[in-house]
Amino acid sequence: MAKQKKHPKGTIALNKKAQHDYFIEHRFEAGLALAGWEVKSLREGKAQLVDSYVLLKDGEAWLMGCHITPLQTASTHVIADPTRTRKLLLHKRELEKLFGGVQRQGYTCVALALYWKKHLVKCEIALAKGKKDFDKRHVLKERDSQREMQRAVREKNK
Repeated sequence: MAKQKKHPKGTIALNKKAQHDYFIEHRFEAGLALAGWEVKSLREGKAQLVDSYVLLKDGEAWLMGCHITPLQTASTHVIADPTRTRKLLLHKRELEKLFGGVQRQGYTCVALALYWKKHLVKCEIALAKGKKDFDKRHVLKERDSQREMQRAVREKNK
């Protein structure tokens, strides 16, 4: 009997820009409705979440702007749209929390990461509030001061 190949582990794609531009309030794990060629491309790590966002419409959540590059060998018989709208699979209570949060002023829903969970592809989405420019500068200043303090502690311990 042939040995089955194990699925890749870990993160497929991260949206680092979302961490910089938003205060993350609540995180949710959502499944993705994908086509076969998309799963093959994700196994190769060919995905980007840079300009993606979550659209909440008619009681459902949709991932917009996620770019999954089709493989030449896997998608010869299918016309592949790399930026098609993909449905996010969430429980009803989670959808209600997202809809309630987005209706509040200043909150939005963003995609943070795509990753493998066993053999399934999951999307981490978050309810987030936009940062102003001075907030971004403050966070960078804080990060630099933390780095300096850790550097000083390391030098003292040597």
